[in-house]
Amino acid sequence: MNKMGKGTLRNSAALSIFSGILLAVSFPRWEFSLLAFVSLIPLLFACKDKTPRASFLLGGITGMVYFVGTLSWVTISMEMYGGLSKIISVPLMLLLSAYLSLYVALFACLLRFSGDNLLLGAAPIFWTALEYLRGHLLTGFPWNTLGYSQYRNLSLIQIADITSVYGVSFIIVFINASLYLIARTAWKEKTVARRPAILLVVVLVGTFLYGNYRLSDPMGNGKTIRAAVIQGNIDQGMKWSPNMREEIIEKYERLSRPFSNRADLVIWPEAAFPAFFQNEPLYQERLGRLVQDGQFSLLFGSPAFLETDSGQVSLLNSAYLLSGGNGSSPAQQSDFTTSNGSRLSAGGTASRYDKMHLVPFGEYVPFKSLLFFVDKMVTGIGDFIPGETATVLEMPARSGRSARSGRSAKIGTAICFEVIFPNEVRRFAQNGANLMVTITNDAWFGDSAAPNQHFSMVVFRAIENRMAFSRAANTGISGFIDAHGKILQTGSLFKEAVLLETLSLGFQKTIYTRYGDFFAIGNLLLMLGLIGWAILKRR
Repeated sequence: MNKMGKGTLRNSAALSIFSGILLAVSFPRWEFSLLAFVSLIPLLFACKDKTPRASFLLGGITGMVYFVGTLSWVTISMEMYGGLSKIISVPLMLLLSAYLSLYVALFACLLRFSGDNLLLGAAPIFWTALEYLRGHLLTGFPWNTLGYSQYRNLSLIQIADITSVYGVSFIIVFINASLYLIARTAWKEKTVARRPAILLVVVLVGTFLYGNYRLSDPMGNGKTIRAAVIQGNIDQGMKWSPNMREEIIEKYERLSRPFSNRADLVIWPEAAFPAFFQNEPLYQERLGRLVQDGQFSLLFGSPAFLETDSGQVSLLNSAYLLSGGNGSSPAQQSDFTTSNGSRLSAGGTASRYDKMHLVPFGEYVPFKSLLFFVDKMVTGIGDFIPGETATVLEMPARSGRSARSGRSAKIGTAICFEVIFPNEVRRFAQNGANLMVTITNDAWFGDSAAPNQHFSMVVFRAIENRMAFSRAANTGISGFIDAHGKILQTGSLFKEAVLLETLSLGFQKTIYTRYGDFFAIGNLLLMLGLIGWAILKRR
């Protein structure tokens, strides 16, 4: 018996590991996205007839393989740019993966606790609710939510304009649970499990019918702008060197000039201006001339600062939009004025958005009173503070070229980390944005799967709010995505790139834009109800 028990345990652990591998390879760069639809079946078989405690362990094994397989790039950031050795970076990556694996462990545990009779409904509910919690607890880290594995499956993911990415995760887990019950019944009883099979067909047909309907629906009402993204490919180790400032800015200017009278909007990446733009009058004048001569608006990232009356300085990660006048000469324009009221010396107008959702341990230290030692471990942490408002940057319509749009573009700007949070982008749409831009610096990730994973999430932000996205990344991946989630253009990693695209301006608010995460929250409430029901039943 003891020997058999050990063999059974080994087999269950092997099945759990196999599930973790299938989950991991469903995501970029591996891109075996169809495996997501069977990825949880080995885990479900492993947990069959196990106790909730044993299932928790098996789910934890799956989660550990899943997240180590998709987040190993974290060590690159810590070693290359955080100054940590592999002896420290690898355990920290494993610690992060262990925390995230707790959600998969709870998923498996709760399924066994609630019983087999509820599995078909409980599995997608529990998974979706736990993903929602993962995206919000402890500042939130929704990286590689299961639905993101399907970012190229456009017919399936159109439901995101109702449910966000969580609805796609729900469908994937429902398919896994249905196929598991069908396979288990066929193995034991040599017959077809009719209820799971019928429900599976109904859900798939309904999902794809809606998806194809939305794909055939025009996204936009004929109003367009021409947007250009500039991928400068600036080495992260040189980016903040004062000696490189002039060379960096000259490079972005050189790459932007060919778009004179061709683009309405030119976009540089996060922190493309490697200094405090608000405090650089000569560069303000210089970039003012660039937008005047080029007859385009310029959106770029730059750090900013706020100084209190007591002299304390706080840093902000910001995006500026510079626009010239309607074709008039610089002498006829007013000085730049930023959204926070500071004056800038050049012709035209400027507005600024300050990043609201900062990167933990990169731009600030969460729970600093408890983690007082962390700032000694990671270099480059500054005293950044979050912005307060999802400021929409308005690009004025111009005579001639931009007149075809019939109105100005109202731009929402998600900076780097913010784009992985559905509700952060939704706030811009609620505030009237009709075009989304995301600027980032994925050089921190090196040549890993992370830039591809980061890019894949933008597809869902476009669908959720039915707005086209422009993405400018320092080292890639830059590109354009339309309101259907279709990838229009992309640049290559670690190469210069200049891309130009005609984008439709959004004109309608989706169900998700209006009502937010009601679907995920509904699953969370259902999970709590099912747990309560299972407790009462056991008593």
